[in-house]
Amino acid sequence: MKTSVISPIARRKPRRRLPLAGVIGSAVFAFWLLMAVAGPYLVPDDAGGVGDDVFAPISALHPLGTDYLGRDMLSRILHGAPYTVGLALAAVLVASVGGTALAMSAAAAGGWFDAIVSRVVDTMLSIPHKLLALIIVAGFGTSIPLLVLTAGIGYMPGAYRIARALAVNVQAMEYVQAARARGEGLAYITCFEMLPNMFRPVLADFGLRFLYIVLLLSGLSFLGLGIQPPAADWGSLVRENIIGLSEGAPAVVMPAIAIATLTIAVNLAIDSLAGRKRRGTGG
Repeated sequence: MKTSVISPIARRKPRRRLPLAGVIGSAVFAFWLLMAVAGPYLVPDDAGGVGDDVFAPISALHPLGTDYLGRDMLSRILHGAPYTVGLALAAVLVASVGGTALAMSAAAAGGWFDAIVSRVVDTMLSIPHKLLALIIVAGFGTSIPLLVLTAGIGYMPGAYRIARALAVNVQAMEYVQAARARGEGLAYITCFEMLPNMFRPVLADFGLRFLYIVLLLSGLSFLGLGIQPPAADWGSLVRENIIGLSEGAPAVVMPAIAIATLTIAVNLAIDSLAGRKRRGTGG
């Protein structure tokens, strides 16, 4: 009797397309990433120069109006993109990469190391992120490296908890036990056996923490504790122009819209990523 052989390509389930909301969110996020890199070189005007037309309305010369010193708001927003997007991206790398690496090491090692690290993380989780940021900034001053470390360390415990819960489940799987039986080291097990099977939920958590860090850094800048003049992120632009809300609303509204579009885009991309099922050969 002949047996039909089905090729792996034929057995493979069709890949689900990213929903429209996810496509839009990813496109907007990619746009702001591009502006964070190339935006300062594309500005139509000198973002640091002082103009004569203070709080000018939207016009052909100033597509987003001007600020309290007569500077073009489009130029200011593009100059602020590296500080808002770049700093948040650096901070979330510190939080997610550091928390995930520590969680996988703790779950794989177990014993006293896991217990000590988990108790330290529990202690850090009891401190609100904004309160921790305010204490650090008030004690050590404001600088870009300090802001990145403050946001990264503040959100690292949450990333650790999510990654550890995943790592505990994964490290009990048969393929991890087989790697242990082969005598593989801790680094091999965590990087090649555990991490690939944790990647998607960790990536979703990465995007969520990026959103939180954008809001944290923007909030600090709005309070005057974030990026300092002459540099400015989007939170700083809202703060310094709030005095002219009644006469120059675009100078306040446009940076706020930039923050909103970035956070909503990341949220849409995360929801779409979390909703997609992993492609496989089984049911």
